[in-house]
Amino acid sequence: MNTTHAPTPVPAPCEVPDFPPLRVRGGRFRPRRAPGALLLLLLAAAALALVATAPAAPPGGGPGSGSRPVAVPSARSPAAAPVRLVSAPVRIADAEAVRLLRAGDRVDVIAAPLVGSPSGGGGAVRVVARSARVAEVPRPGETRPDGGALVVLSVPRTTATALAGAGITSQLAVTLC
Repeated sequence: MNTTHAPTPVPAPCEVPDFPPLRVRGGRFRPRRAPGALLLLLLAAAALALVATAPAAPPGGGPGSGSRPVAVPSARSPAAAPVRLVSAPVRIADAEAVRLLRAGDRVDVIAAPLVGSPSGGGGAVRVVARSARVAEVPRPGETRPDGGALVVLSVPRTTATALAGAGITSQLAVTLC
């Protein structure tokens, strides 16, 4: 049985009409932009935020284990010189404002003279400490509305001395940086 098939005829060429390209908006097959670049940018921003807000552990492990060196720019050289930080307990007049603070926050400490002080309450309001790191805050229930709240700040020794002096003659307040 020899079966042969006849070749199928090839169809004649046809002409495709000319038409403008289709433009689809909001379709589900849109080209994607580089998601990897956006993801890397978001991860880098999150890592930077974590590094900037993470409290540094003092050498020796736990809180209150002493002072630690911190780099502060020197006036003589562009390189950073280490400065020792100490723990400074500070009584803040507004106990409700202290409830907003968390360990690791940066605050400015402002001193306003007491009304009954020798200066007669006419002294100027001044900033005693700038960008001080909050080391410890009181637990709920440890604040007294009439006596303020005790906060522990990590500051250079000279700033700690200024804070102690200002706490005797002034009411102290904090602003978050």
